Amino acid sequence: MSTDRSSLTVSRRNFLKASVGTAASLVILQGSAASTFRNAQLRLGIVGVANRGRANLDGVSSEHIAAMCDVDANYLKGAAETYKEAKLFADYREMISTVDLDGVVVSSPDHTHAPAAAFAMQRGLPVYVEKPLARSVYECRTLETLAASRGLATQMGTQIHAEDNYRRVVELVQSGAIGKMREVHVWCGKSWSDGRFGAAKPAPESLDWNLWLGPRPDRAYCDGIHPANWRRFWEYGTGTLGDMACHYVDLVFWALKLQYPVAVEAWGPEVHEIGTPNQLKVRWDFPRTDGSTRDTIPVWWYDGGPRPDIVKNLTNSDGSPIQWGDGHLFVGEDGMILSDYSRHLLLPENRFANFNRPDQSIDKSIGHHAEWIKACKEGTPTTCNFAYSGKLAQAVLLGNVAYRSGGRIEWDGERGLVVGNPEAQRLIVPSFRAGFEV
Repeated sequence: MSTDRSSLTVSRRNFLKASVGTAASLVILQGSAASTFRNAQLRLGIVGVANRGRANLDGVSSEHIAAMCDVDANYLKGAAETYKEAKLFADYREMISTVDLDGVVVSSPDHTHAPAAAFAMQRGLPVYVEKPLARSVYECRTLETLAASRGLATQMGTQIHAEDNYRRVVELVQSGAIGKMREVHVWCGKSWSDGRFGAAKPAPESLDWNLWLGPRPDRAYCDGIHPANWRRFWEYGTGTLGDMACHYVDLVFWALKLQYPVAVEAWGPEVHEIGTPNQLKVRWDFPRTDGSTRDTIPVWWYDGGPRPDIVKNLTNSDGSPIQWGDGHLFVGEDGMILSDYSRHLLLPENRFANFNRPDQSIDKSIGHHAEWIKACKEGTPTTCNFAYSGKLAQAVLLGNVAYRSGGRIEWDGERGLVVGNPEAQRLIVPSFRAGFEV
């Protein structure tokens, strides 16, 4: 496939005045070009083959795994025992440039999502990218723009989106079962926090540390980063918020048809320049789409253990406390919906004892990975394409921007600008090492 990288890459210099508006105005037509893949196996390249990478690799195993890439040779060796025909690489750029591929699956650490996905899309390849879509707001918006400009089949890995429970909650909210929405609370007890760089030491022989760093500044290897713990570092990850909110806030985004928040506020411990916080509370104010005369609807997030008082005080019809783990609480004028990944309740229970549920209007998913595979082959839509998930991921990551820049920002979503806050704006657009630009 021919590539004119200069015409496709969205330059950081022109980003604030050009790419955002383009992303907002383009109509996304997944797989709009006539497909050549119908009734054939896709030839897929896999970036990241362990942990979430292995789950996504196995999720697309119905297709031909033509090539696999991982900076850790031990991980690559393990995957090659199952996928014996795949060509093996350490560098995704070499894999994508030299192997005839029909699509790329990206499941590497957050800081390399966008460089790898952009590299593939600039060559006309559909991509599936694990959540969060990228490490920065700029990268999310750029991936959205690239997907739109090429009409590519895309999917962000928010796998719970494909489950039936979320669909039933969306139908309830959008049918008006609990009336106009007052507010939504979302909470998750998980905590990725307190990343700190340790003493420099040689990297393990199996790990290409330079490629692992990718777009981030050169730094000596130390313990406590690879694998998984990179989520605790601003340099590479996005903390608990980035890890989990794309799953949980996804339901709120979908049910309320949200796009850009107009303001974001965050509270947590004193900001550390290296490590993410052990707890974070975020409030997004979104323009309403429900016909309400109120200006915005507040959506709250709590991670690291705390949960809102309104949730602590929920009771069953017999007055006993409702025992619930992580989840969501939709608070409407006529009732509430308590939900998590696999279940939901209409509250108060006595009010909804004889409630007639709306007809099911959202079809059962064929599977989150299957949606993307079908989109690549037939041009059908996916439910978490970048036109949707790009805005979801941006909103999530703006919570980190607000926290790190002082606590509150106002956001111009159409232009991609933090209003009147240059310090916060600097967190929107990161720098990249040469050879890994987005």
